Order: sequence, then structure tokens, then C-alpha cells
Amino acid sequence: MKRNKDKILVVDDDAAIRQMLQVRLSMAGYDVATVGDGRSALECFEDERPDLIVLDVMLPELDGCQVCQQLRERSQVPIIMLSALSQIKDRIAGLEAGADDYLVKPFSPRELEARIATILRRLRDVSPARETPPGTLEIGSLRIDTNRQQVYKNSQRVWLTYTEFKLLELLFERAGEPVSRAEILEKLWGYPPNRQSDLRAIDVYVARLRAKIEDDPKNPELILTIRGFGYVAQRLTQYREPISF
Repeated sequence: MKRNKDKILVVDDDAAIRQMLQVRLSMAGYDVATVGDGRSALECFEDERPDLIVLDVMLPELDGCQVCQQLRERSQVPIIMLSALSQIKDRIAGLEAGADDYLVKPFSPRELEARIATILRRLRDVSPARETPPGTLEIGSLRIDTNRQQVYKNSQRVWLTYTEFKLLELLFERAGEPVSRAEILEKLWGYPPNRQSDLRAIDVYVARLRAKIEDDPKNPELILTIRGFGYVAQRLTQYREPISF
């Protein structure tokens, strides 16, 4: 049976934060579950199957990065990480583990709510109809099915997170056109860059994408770097409409 409400799993060892988010997110219309440690987070995920996870980095049992890595082995559920660690390297570690977004503590509950809403809205593709009808994008051995949000390389499925797919789709729908890091941030996360680490996050996602789709990630041919600006995807070799049976 389809749920009427999106379910959010909040994982934080601070009981006050769990309670605050339980109240605020419930008032915002979400079904909310909360746990206080990493192992419980993995167990709760299997039981509850949330639509999005808010995950603290500093957790007992298993830390947030370990939880995120284990979740990524079984699910592409969107994950927003929270951390009192504000160093760029700490944020990058969370993103490299597979997080879709990252907020530094103390954070604004309103900002967190806005980011949750943005991710869930885009996950359901309720944006205005695109100028180009959905179909299949192809370049070399890479095939991007924009209907099913699936990617294949040499006919083998490439598993991407929600954010990785949206980044890939953005770049290849504008193949041959340089796209700035700032624009990528606004398109994917819905907010302008406020810190250098915001732009650095884009580099992490591009590196993750290259590791999955490039034959040689250190010498990429599909997604090229425009130094000091952003990235450009190679021009598509073919665009096909979906086949109806």
C-alpha cells in the first residue's frame, strides 16, 4: 500500500535534536522515525524503508560515514548528513561516503526542511515538463535512460545515487555546453554557494561519477573539467525516444 506521507528517518545521538526534528518535521507533514546510534539506523532502515535519511556523522556503534557506506551498498535513498565538524575535509568525507547533502551543526531547522523538500520534490520529478521529451541519451558505451533514471555502460547497469544521476542528467542534457560549479549547486541542491566547500562538493560528485562511468577516471573522456569554472559533458552521439510495446 502506498504511503500518504513521506517518511523521514532521523539518526542522531543527541536526544534534544531528535525530539526537535521529530516535532518540526511532523508538523511539516512528514512521518518521522528517530534512532540514536548507527546500528539502530541500519535496523530501522530495513523496518521502515524511509524516503529520506537525516544522518549525524558522530554516532556510537557505527559512525555516520560507515552507516552511509553500508546503506549505499543496498539502497539509493537520499541522505542528508549533519556534523559538528566544519572542516572541508570532513564534509568531503561525508559526500564521498555517498551522502546527497551536508549541513554543519549548529544548523537552521528551516534550512534543513527546505533541503529535504527540495530533494523529495525532485526525486518525484514534479518539475515543469522539459523542453526535450524524455527518452534515452547515448554516448559511446554509455546509455542514460531518463524515464527509469537508470544508467548502463557496455549493457551493464551502473548504480548511481539520486544526486549522482541528477548531476549526470544535467550535464548530458546540456552536452557540449560548459556548466559552472555554482549553477550545478543551484540546480541540484536549490541554493547558491556560500562557502568554498560548497563548490568543492561538486568536484567530489564529479569524481564519484567518473569512477563509475569513465574507462579511465584519471583521464576522463565523458565529463571534462573547465579549470576555474566547472564541467562539460561530451556531445551525445544519439538521442532516442522510448520504445513502446
